[in-house]
Amino acid sequence: MTTDKSKEKFPANPVERHDTAAWRGHIESVKPQSNVPIPSEESVHNAKEWVDTNSLS
Repeated sequence: MTTDKSKEKFPANPVERHDTAAWRGHIESVKPQSNVPIPSEESVHNAKEWVDTNSLS
């Protein structure tokens, strides 16, 4: 039985790109233990506005 090892050698590139995400706009702080970024209120508002404007329904 032959196994295909090419997937192990060349992992797929991630589909998502977070460097242009709306929530990365203005990070106010970072949680100390988990390193989770906390966005500014303006960034949250802009992200919500973008979602509401670009929704499919």
